[in-house]
Amino acid sequence: MTKKRSIWKFVLLSIVAVIGIVLSVCPIPVPFTNYTYNGFANSISLGLDLAGGLSVVYECDATENTQDLNSAISATEARLKEILYNEGYSESTVARQGSNRIRIEVPSAKDTDEIFSFLENPKTLYMTLEKANGTNSPEVFITGYDVANVYATYQNNENNELQHGVVIQFTDEGKTKFANLTQMAANNTAPASENLIHIYLGEVKGDPWGSLTCKSQITDGSTFISGEGLNDKESAKRYALNIMSGAFSVKLTLIENSVISATLGRDALLYGIIAGAVAIVLVMAIMWWRYGDFGLLANFALVFYMILMLFFLQAIPFVQLTLPGIAGIILSLGMAVDGNIIIFERIKEEYASGKKMHLAVKSGFKRAFWPIFDSNITTVFTSIILYILGTSAIKGFAITLLLGILLSMFTSLVITRFLVKSYLPLNSTKPHKARLYRDENVVEIKEEDSNVASNDVSEKPAEIVVEGGENND
Repeated sequence: MTKKRSIWKFVLLSIVAVIGIVLSVCPIPVPFTNYTYNGFANSISLGLDLAGGLSVVYECDATENTQDLNSAISATEARLKEILYNEGYSESTVARQGSNRIRIEVPSAKDTDEIFSFLENPKTLYMTLEKANGTNSPEVFITGYDVANVYATYQNNENNELQHGVVIQFTDEGKTKFANLTQMAANNTAPASENLIHIYLGEVKGDPWGSLTCKSQITDGSTFISGEGLNDKESAKRYALNIMSGAFSVKLTLIENSVISATLGRDALLYGIIAGAVAIVLVMAIMWWRYGDFGLLANFALVFYMILMLFFLQAIPFVQLTLPGIAGIILSLGMAVDGNIIIFERIKEEYASGKKMHLAVKSGFKRAFWPIFDSNITTVFTSIILYILGTSAIKGFAITLLLGILLSMFTSLVITRFLVKSYLPLNSTKPHKARLYRDENVVEIKEEDSNVASNDVSEKPAEIVVEGGENND
């Protein structure tokens, strides 16, 4: 590799690094649009302790339709996640707490009534073929427990006009029930009248909340509800939430409700950023002082590490940055530097033994690979276990530590290696610039001698010499 080629490589890498830094921290208005690119750092999802928000805990009790409480709680947990996601709270977390509780955390939210009002008074869905009256209750063919999913949507009606409504998707058992119910309604089978299916929410009495006109049997397990009361997107969403809240397999009782100030979160984030910046500056200074030009190359690789870290933090959907997560990032930052330290120390040992600079670099990276891999892979396994078994705070620490460890291995074994090899044509005669020294009495090993020395152990059998004194016998 020529000096000119190496210079061009560093120029291109510098340009890439500058572009990466700009994309990471700088908001950029997109020309000819109203969209502003916020940068990787500003697009990272913040957890409850940094962004502020709501934290609520519900206790789950069995209902008359609950057969297995543990399975019912798991199903309710999944439905809550889906509801919050559909409501626009994609950064919320829903997790089991203990044996019969569910904790919900919604970053940046301010009003529990706005989010969880549908849980306070859940209304179970009922479908009948007759209207309720004061003398008798109509037969119920489908309840909310037969519902798999409900969401608000819209479609064009027969007049090609936009029509808001709600789609109800049924479970496998509910699909069969709904097919039978729609067949009865379509055929006008007693006690059906006027091909109508009546919908009640809460109790089967008084006037129905809505009615479906059924002209044919529906066998695909879903239906679209529209009409009076579903005039816009918000009313359709409220309708869907009421139906979904009545489809829970457990009774939810609010036992804890707390609001976390966004001011405290901003202060914690600010202090975390300051701590990280101080750590980075100190690390870079020490690396330059200890390893010279090699330390500067390690600092260059560290810049790529930080850009990649910010990119993946905002790109991975389930990652939320929390205060413990910041601690995981700072810890993984130190481990990224550790990998470079191991490499450079091995290079120094190889050079001190008499090898030329380029041979010392080659052998140093080869000797450093397995210590770096072994030390990091154990931390990877630990992070995975913490993420699987830990609470939400521990998960935040584990995911950033895991991501940081993987990126640190990549930067030290790939990026640093590339930078050092590109550096050698620029300086192969002044090892002291990379803090490489050897004793004056050490004879420099030629390249062919180095190859022979590395193969001596495998190619030559060991010679056994036995020395003994005179035989006194």
